[in-house]
Amino acid sequence: MTIEATDPRLAAYPALSAYLAHQSHQSGPDPQSGSAYEPGPAHQPGPAHEPGPHPQPGAAPQPGPAQRSDRFSPTRGGSVPVLRVGPRALRGQLVAGAGVVSLVWGCQAEPSARLDALFAAGAHLSGLLAGYGVLVMLLLMARVPAVEHGVGADRLARWHALGGRYVLSLIGAHLVLALCAYAAYTGGDLLSAARRLLGYGGILAAALGTVAFGVAGVTSVRAVRARTSRETWHALHFLTYLGAALAFAHQLVGPDVAGSPLTVWVWAMLHATVAVLIVWYRAVVPVRQALRHGLRVVEVRDESPDVVSVVMRGTGLDALRAEPGQFLRWRFVRRRLWHTSLPFTLSAPVRDDTVRITVKALGVHSRRIRRLRPGTRVLVTGPFGAMTAHRRTRRKVLLLAGGVGITPMRVLFETLPAAPGDLTLLYRAGNAAQLVLRAELEAIAAARGAALHYLLGPSDASFDPLAPQALRNLVADLAEHDVYLCGPGPMADAATASLVKAGVPRRHIHSERFSF
Repeated sequence: MTIEATDPRLAAYPALSAYLAHQSHQSGPDPQSGSAYEPGPAHQPGPAHEPGPHPQPGAAPQPGPAQRSDRFSPTRGGSVPVLRVGPRALRGQLVAGAGVVSLVWGCQAEPSARLDALFAAGAHLSGLLAGYGVLVMLLLMARVPAVEHGVGADRLARWHALGGRYVLSLIGAHLVLALCAYAAYTGGDLLSAARRLLGYGGILAAALGTVAFGVAGVTSVRAVRARTSRETWHALHFLTYLGAALAFAHQLVGPDVAGSPLTVWVWAMLHATVAVLIVWYRAVVPVRQALRHGLRVVEVRDESPDVVSVVMRGTGLDALRAEPGQFLRWRFVRRRLWHTSLPFTLSAPVRDDTVRITVKALGVHSRRIRRLRPGTRVLVTGPFGAMTAHRRTRRKVLLLAGGVGITPMRVLFETLPAAPGDLTLLYRAGNAAQLVLRAELEAIAAARGAALHYLLGPSDASFDPLAPQALRNLVADLAEHDVYLCGPGPMADAATASLVKAGVPRRHIHSERFSF
């Protein structure tokens, strides 16, 4: 099977045709076959999967010494390194920060056996940790590129959600302990203590901030969020900024911070730094990108009954520095869409100031994208995410996609450096009609000497193509591969479990979910 840049199947994909032409020029004809790209016979499928082109080992060029290494460095190709803060480093720094805050409290605490003093000590510690936790939650969602690219947006979102629960618990503990301390000190009851404390301006601000945090927390509960529109949830979540500001005003007059000019200065600088990062990366950078790139829709193309590709063109798009596997947030300036920022991965590399996303109609907003018209203005922010080549540590790579999760895998399939036979793509779908970008995938597989398999069949079928043994049958030396995984939540969870059972270390399974 031979696919060249002039193949009629690629008439709708001029960018891919140019890529193949460039590859043909660089590689020259296969010395054994006389043809530019001539992979060998396809892998013979079992009943649950349909093959794509499979390379013939005898016809593949022999890799050089760097390609034969079991370890792979993403900088070997001479790419410019990007500043990244990894999850382990960030987690260590955040824990260390909590330790410093606790140390500050410990240095100021006065040992006492009195009941009011014990309650007060607990209130001070929980209050300091809650204030620090609020700063951490805001930092995680500030969209700082070094953090986003190193940790990954989905992991940051999970940390934010988990951390929010701890912060709300600490705020609750601070509130209860402070009330108990004041009641014990004055000899009154809790209700009387609450009325007296609210007479202080700083404490009233803290109470209002607590209400703001509580509203944001309640609307983030899964059952409540499922009944709340995306726009309403985002609007209510902005209350966390109000809560943080009010809490900061309260902390400045508290004894633990106000007790020393140094702690006041450090605490103020921490808040100012996080505030600047939020304003810069969530407001200034998006506006600057919108003015700089002038992105507009040029085509909306049907890929399947419920999937469309949106092709957009602008200026200076290389400056986005979007790496294969990352996603951007898109805001289409048209009625009923302009107020929503939607996360989608690129489904093709940036070429000639043209970008493309491929979207499945899963919700109200994604269905409206099908009705976009050429000329629609587009605002883009990003890139975000960490499922990129920098995570790769092994020579062999398996890309595993489910449904519309093929979009980041398609770009990685084209761009990841790999010798013939070292790259495999498995594409899980219910049936052949649900496969999208199929002609492009087959062309890339043939051009690169990569393996491509379609795993077709309903998810409740008796034979599971993602079972450990099925994966081992499809991919030789599976345990020696880095695995990039993207698909619906249940599919991704099942695939991860199967890969681990098949011998792939969990640290070599790289996945990211974009539904947040």
